[in-house]
Amino acid sequence: MTATEHSQELITVAAQAAADKLAHNIIAFDVSEVLSITDAFLIASANNDRQVKSIAEEIEDKLREQLDVKPVRREGEREGRWILLDYLDIVVHVQHSEERSFYSLDRLWKDCPELPLPADALASRNRPDALTDADGNAVSPAEAAPADDFGAEDYS
Repeated sequence: MTATEHSQELITVAAQAAADKLAHNIIAFDVSEVLSITDAFLIASANNDRQVKSIAEEIEDKLREQLDVKPVRREGEREGRWILLDYLDIVVHVQHSEERSFYSLDRLWKDCPELPLPADALASRNRPDALTDADGNAVSPAEAAPADDFGAEDYS
């Protein structure tokens, strides 16, 4: 058994939504062969709690707007370190980078086939730390807060 066409559609919309909010290292696994409760996992990460929340909200909004689906369960929103969105056919994990490294879901599911993702989501695997505003929204380098000047001078 492989992930259904509907599950793949959910993954595609969710992955694009995550990429739009500059999530890092977006990956999707077809877990239908090893789990009977869901077809696929989508995993994405962010560098701060606000961005984790922002990514999860964007995924929820886009899935509701484009496919008219809502999660049957949502967990972890208050802490903002690991938000789980359960859509039955897929489960979305949006994790703070530290939680992602510690729990290593990628390693746990690495034997499962990867599902195809939109180009923007694939590009997130090579993206350096994304720039975000105080609310976790993606911003251009010009809109980001300026870095401090420490180390700006060459002391060699």
